[in-house]
Amino acid sequence: MADFHQNGNITTLHNLRSRPAEHLVHEISVFAETRKVTLILPCLYSELEGPALAGIIDELSKVSYLHRIIIGLDQADAEQYQRARAFFDRLPQKHVVIWNSSPRMLQLEERLRDLGLAPQEPGKGKNVWSCIGYLLACADSSVMAIHDCDIVTYKRDMLDRLVYPVVNPTFPFQMAKGFYPRIGNGNLNGRVTRLLVSPLLIALKKVIGDRDYIDYLRSFRYPLSGEFAIRTPTLPDLRIPSDWGLEIGVLSEAWRNLAPKSVCQVEIADNYDHKHQKLSPEDANTGLSRMSTDICKAIFRKLAADGTVFTTNTFRTLKATYYRSALDLLEGYYTDAKMNGLALDRHTEEKSIELFAENIIRAGRVFLENPHETPFIPTWNRVHAADAEFLHHLSEAVALDLEEFTQQGRS
Repeated sequence: MADFHQNGNITTLHNLRSRPAEHLVHEISVFAETRKVTLILPCLYSELEGPALAGIIDELSKVSYLHRIIIGLDQADAEQYQRARAFFDRLPQKHVVIWNSSPRMLQLEERLRDLGLAPQEPGKGKNVWSCIGYLLACADSSVMAIHDCDIVTYKRDMLDRLVYPVVNPTFPFQMAKGFYPRIGNGNLNGRVTRLLVSPLLIALKKVIGDRDYIDYLRSFRYPLSGEFAIRTPTLPDLRIPSDWGLEIGVLSEAWRNLAPKSVCQVEIADNYDHKHQKLSPEDANTGLSRMSTDICKAIFRKLAADGTVFTTNTFRTLKATYYRSALDLLEGYYTDAKMNGLALDRHTEEKSIELFAENIIRAGRVFLENPHETPFIPTWNRVHAADAEFLHHLSEAVALDLEEFTQQGRS
């Protein structure tokens, strides 16, 4: 049974199983008549061939209140773009596939590069940023929702519960973050949240002292979830990280731009499983090793922006404090897993902690050695100030790609 605990920093919306799902859907449908909802799906072409996305599309096909679905397609050639369009064509809602590597989109990226505003690297952050730009160009939605395309346990009520807090005009929330227990195939998952983020925030509080920002991050049950909904007026000023710190970066932006009472977390599933990244201890530029470094950098940057001074000695102390905190938490995770009949490999978990500890030092070194690093993609307000026609041309490029390949398909 779900609890009803509130942490006092942000509002937690639980699933107390006291309301029929169809009642929630009916309310959302009424609200969405005047407060249109758009869903963004950032995906790789490879995910079209995976076990999750077909099921997600089947579930989304049942959602009647969505105004539009925007699919950002990465790592696809022209033939794969055509296949992707055919794959998503069974969606009954208005939808569009943005081919991020089309010649037109690459020309637009070059235009941004000439202005010094191009994203620094490809990836999920850039994909989401481009989709948000298209959404802003459409200028017809009040709420944007986003979730990943590799959720093997996906059900449509995940979306219902995610959007309800921000589409309801009587609620004060500008952003809702999804949370859930990360269990699947009899395992306790969620390694990066459990073994890196949680103990790192505990260690930071011990090393640098109390910070409201640390308390804010610690309030989230699952800060690395890829599911959130946000009211669109906040989007033009949203700074999207260009690396794998997207989820922490978005929470940091909500902290910067919104009052805590405007942010909530909502329980959207009883269990959640998706594609698991490899630890990749042999390659610091891939897998969870790369992800953990980028997450640490995102947290360090935000604390520095709020006035925290970091030195080499700070990071050495932080590593040692983190390591002890992580091992203490691991004991709790192990007993929790055992009591609930879930598997947890303590040896593998401790290896992960050792890697994450090293990556705290690595992230700290990168942070200190690159004081001129610009870690964020420019906001869409900044792009508009530099090139007032850019959003229009982005929308036009997507439409022309669609038209060109539609004609090719008919010929």
